[in-house]
Amino acid sequence: MSALLSLGQLHKSFGARKLLDLGPFAIGAGAAYVITGDNGSGKTTLLRILAGLEPGEIAGFEFCGVPLIHGRLPEQVRHDIVYVHQHPYLFHTTVAHNIGYGLAARGISGAERRNLVREAIAWAGVDHLRDVPTAKLSGGEKQRVALARAKVLKPRLFLLDEPTANLDGEARAQAIALIRQLVADNSSLLIACHDRELIELPGMRRFHLENGKLVEA
Repeated sequence: MSALLSLGQLHKSFGARKLLDLGPFAIGAGAAYVITGDNGSGKTTLLRILAGLEPGEIAGFEFCGVPLIHGRLPEQVRHDIVYVHQHPYLFHTTVAHNIGYGLAARGISGAERRNLVREAIAWAGVDHLRDVPTAKLSGGEKQRVALARAKVLKPRLFLLDEPTANLDGEARAQAIALIRQLVADNSSLLIACHDRELIELPGMRRFHLENGKLVEA
């Protein structure tokens, strides 16, 4: 399996506290990984660093075999990595506008954008919410919209931070079904979570973060 993203070392400290102290780590193309760990262990920070949203000390950083300098990622690499927050931020507009926002920002034409948004809405099962303001959505509906907004961009790597946290019942099952589909489609995913059902999805490689170290579980 070829490496999509790899790094030699990653360090992150807050004052005297060393939060992350990782050795060599790689994410394979078309592979799914889950990271478990106690609250405050650094899972979210790790994802944000890999997404280029937070600084970190990284040596030996490569994406698709191309050496990179963290903090100065080329535009295409920033397009190829999409981070979905545990509490997704949605604009105070409609569901369709939110899903199409990233496409518009990338200059995708109106007709093509509408087709892609239509496909993403159908995939997420939110057709009935297309023109609904996001302020009226439930937590589970917001998570599905956020996943559709990520998928429509066709990233090479999904970084999902606690995608089923604070969800239960049908809302949780719907979010898991979408993630299961991403795994089945051989998308590359790195998921931070505590959800046993996600952790035990077929084909999922498991890592545990403790004392700043990643250990394969």
